[in-house]
Amino acid sequence: MTEFVYSVAANVIDKIVSLAYQEICSPWGISEDMKKLELTVSTIQAVLLDAEEKQVKNRGLTVWLGQLKDVFHDAEDVLDEFECEALQRKVVETHGSTREKVLESVSYSSFNPLGFSYKMCHKIKGIRKRLEELAKDRALFHLEERSEGQHIVHREREMTHSFVRDSNVIGRVDDKQKIITLLMHPGDNIGNVHVISIVGIGGLGKTTLAQWVYNDERVAKSFDSKIWVCVSEDFNILKLAKKILKSAGGEISENMSMDEVQASLRSILKENRFFIVLDDVWNEDRNKWIDLKNLLIGGQGSKILVTTRSHKVAIAMAPGPIQNIKGLSDDDCLSLFLRCAFNEGEHEPYPKLVEIGKQIVKKCSGVPLAVKTLGSLLYSKIEERDWISIRDNEIWKLEQKEGDILSALKLSYNQLPTYLKQCFAFCSLYPKDFRYNNFDLIQSWMANGLFKKSNKNIEELEDIGEQYIKELLSRSFFQKDVDYGTIFMTFKMHDLLHDLALYVAQNDYCLVENINNTNKFEKSRHVSILDHKLGVDARITFLHKLSNNTRTINFSCEDWAKYEEDGLASININESLVETCISRFKHLRLLNLRFSRLETLSSSIGTLKHLRYLNLHGNRQIKKLPNSICDLQNLETLILLDCQELEELPRDIKKMVSLRFFLITTKQMCLPENGIEYMCSLRNLTLVKCPRLESFNEGFQRLTALRNFGLADCKSLISLPQGLKHLTALGYLGIRNCEKLNFMEGVDYPTRLRTLYISKLPQLVTLPQWLIQSASTLQFIYIYNCKNLEELPKWLPNLSSLRKLLIWDCPKLSSLPENMDRLTALRELEIGFCYELRRNYEREVGKDWAKIAHIPQVKFTPD
Repeated sequence: MTEFVYSVAANVIDKIVSLAYQEICSPWGISEDMKKLELTVSTIQAVLLDAEEKQVKNRGLTVWLGQLKDVFHDAEDVLDEFECEALQRKVVETHGSTREKVLESVSYSSFNPLGFSYKMCHKIKGIRKRLEELAKDRALFHLEERSEGQHIVHREREMTHSFVRDSNVIGRVDDKQKIITLLMHPGDNIGNVHVISIVGIGGLGKTTLAQWVYNDERVAKSFDSKIWVCVSEDFNILKLAKKILKSAGGEISENMSMDEVQASLRSILKENRFFIVLDDVWNEDRNKWIDLKNLLIGGQGSKILVTTRSHKVAIAMAPGPIQNIKGLSDDDCLSLFLRCAFNEGEHEPYPKLVEIGKQIVKKCSGVPLAVKTLGSLLYSKIEERDWISIRDNEIWKLEQKEGDILSALKLSYNQLPTYLKQCFAFCSLYPKDFRYNNFDLIQSWMANGLFKKSNKNIEELEDIGEQYIKELLSRSFFQKDVDYGTIFMTFKMHDLLHDLALYVAQNDYCLVENINNTNKFEKSRHVSILDHKLGVDARITFLHKLSNNTRTINFSCEDWAKYEEDGLASININESLVETCISRFKHLRLLNLRFSRLETLSSSIGTLKHLRYLNLHGNRQIKKLPNSICDLQNLETLILLDCQELEELPRDIKKMVSLRFFLITTKQMCLPENGIEYMCSLRNLTLVKCPRLESFNEGFQRLTALRNFGLADCKSLISLPQGLKHLTALGYLGIRNCEKLNFMEGVDYPTRLRTLYISKLPQLVTLPQWLIQSASTLQFIYIYNCKNLEELPKWLPNLSSLRKLLIWDCPKLSSLPENMDRLTALRELEIGFCYELRRNYEREVGKDWAKIAHIPQVKFTPD
C-alpha cells in the first residue's frame, strides 16, 4: 500500500504558489516553468484520492502511486531550495554573510542569481518531464476525479443486529450496570429524549455492550418500545428515519417522501417511552443530528444510546453522559481467546499452548476483536511453532480477513482527513507505550511539512498542531495521559493503533528497534534507529543502506530516567557518525541526537540547509557549538537542554531567523549581545540549568511573537528580562527553582498571561501585584513547593477568567482569600500537601468549606 500521495502533491502546489517563490522566479524566467509544473501536479492530484482507495485491488496502481510519490518528494526538495535562497538573501542583507568572501563565489553559488536560476530551471524541467511521463499512465487505471471533502463511499461495516447471548459476553458487567443506571434515571425536563454515548476504539466491544443492554429485562420493562438501527458511515436523514420507522413496526416504501416518513414516525412514537440504539455513528455534523432528533419525539423518559469511536461525534450528538469503555482484563481476554482457539475444554491437554496464549493476548491490549482475530487464526492448530509465530509477529503482518481487527481499525483511519493521516503515520517512528508530548510532536510534524497551510497564516502553525492533536484525541487515536493546562500535555497511543500506524506507514516510515529484525527500509524517508545496543560502526553501516533522500533520522525517544533505568548512560553516537549523517543526507529535515556522546559538533552541520529540527538534549560532554550552525536559517527547533558543559552559545545566533522553539542549557553568565533578542520568530523560549546566568540583555521586547517563556534551575538569576509588558502574545510564564529571583515589584511584566507556573521560589511570600494586569486572561495558576508562601492576595477573586488553581506543598499557607465565590469561571481547585489549608477547607467538615463548596471539582492530595 502506498499512502499520502495526495497530501504530498498538495504540499508541492502550496510551495509553488507561495510568494517567496514568485519573487525569486519572476526575474529569471522560471515563472512559466513553475506554472506548467503546477498545472501538471494539479491534474494528477485530481485523481489521487480515487487511486489511493483503489490500489488495494490493483498492484499496478500501487507501483504507479509509489513512483509519483518519489517525484513529488523530489519536487518538494527542489522547491525548498527557493525558500533557502530567499532566507539566505534576507540574512545577508540584514546581518551580512556568515562566511568570508561568500560574495566572491563563482556562478553556481546560491548568491549568484544567474547561476541559481540556471540550476533551478534545469531541476524543475527534470521534475516536469518525470511527472508528465507518469501522467500518461493514469488513463490505464480508469480513475475518477475527486476533491478532498467530497463524499467518499467507503466499504461499510457489516450491519449489526440487536441480539447477543448472555453467555457470549465476557467482562463488561460494570459497564453494563452503569448504562442501565443511566437508562433508569428519569432524566431532566430539557426535551424528552436523553442521549447516552458509548465511546471507544474499534473492536473494543461497544456494539456487544449495547446489545447486552438492549436485551436486559429491566430495559424491556421500562420502555414501551425498543428500536435498533445500525447507522454506519452514511448519516442520511431520510434513510435513517426509514430504518427507525421500520424497526418500530411501521410500513415503509421506496418512494416515501421525507414528510410521509416523519408523519408516520411521529404517529408511532407519539407518547411512547422509547429506547433507541444508534449503533456505529460517525457523523460529526451537529445540524444533521438535530434534524434527526426533531423527528424522535416520544414520551417523557425516552432514551437514545449511541455507540461511536469518536468523542467529537458524542459531543455533536448531545451533551449527555459519555461512557468511555476500556479494554478487558487479562483473565477475560484469555478466556475469550481459548474459546476461539479451541472447542470447549479441548485446551486442557495443551498447557504449553495456553502459556503461549497468555503471551499472545498481551499484545491484544484488552481489545476483544483482536483477541478473536488471533484466537481464530490458531483454531485447530496444536503445533507450538504456529503459536509462537502469532506471538512474535506484529498484528499487521498476520493474515487478516474482512471484519478482523486490522480492517476494523482501518475504518477509523479511512475517516481521517488526508492531512491527519500523515501525522498519525509519523507516530509509527516511536515505540509502543511511548509517552508523546504536544511540544515535541508538533515541532516534529512541522519540521516535515505535515501541516495543511492552505488559507492559514504561517504564524499559526503551532495552533494548527494543537488542533491536530485535539482531533486525534477526540477520535480515540490518542489517549490523554497528563494535561498541564494550556501549555503542555502528554498522551499515549493504544498498542493496536500503533500496529495500525506501522501498517499504513510501512513504505515511508521505518521503526528499527532490532536491527537484525528489520523490514524493508531502503526507500523509507523517515527512520528511527532505536536499537541502543548497536555500536557506532554498526550504526554507520546501517546509515549507508538508507536512501540519500531520508528526511528524518531519530536515534532516541525515551527520557533520561528511562536510560538510567536501563543502565544506559548515553547512546553510541560520535562525531564520525554525525558526519556520516551530514555528508549523506542533504535533504534532512529532522535530526535527533539526544543523549549522545558528542564532545563537539561538526562545523559541516551548516550545510544541512533543509534542516528544521535539531535535538542535542542530554549531550553532557559537548562544550562548544560551531558558529556554522547559524547557517541553518531554516531551523525551527533547537534543543540544547541538559548540555551541562556548553560554555557559550554561537556568536551569530541572531542569524537563525526561522527559529521558533529554543531550549537552552549553558554555563554563560550573560547571553551573547545582539543574540536571542533579535530572533523575531521565537514562539517558545526556555532556559534550564543555567547556573551562572544573572540577567538578560536589553531588547527582549523585540520578541513580539513569543508565546511561552520558561526558566528553571537558574540559581543566579536576579530578575526577569525587561520589556515583558510589550510581549502581548506571551501567554505562558513558568519559573522553577530560581532562588535569587525577585519579581514582586515593578510594572514591566506580562499583561495577557493565560498560564502561570511557579515552583521552588523561596522568596515568594504572596503573588506579585502585576498579575492583576492579566485579570481578564489568566486561566491557570500552578503553585508548587513554595515553602514561604503565606497568603494569596485579596485581589485574587478579580481574576475573572481563572479556571484552575493548583497549590501543592506550601506549608505556611493556611487560608484562601475572601470572596472566592466571585471566581465564577473557576472549575478546578486542587490542594496537595498543604495540611493546614486542607484542615480549614476539608470537604463538608472544614470550617471554611462553604467558601469553596461552589467549585465543581475540589481535590485534596493525599485524598
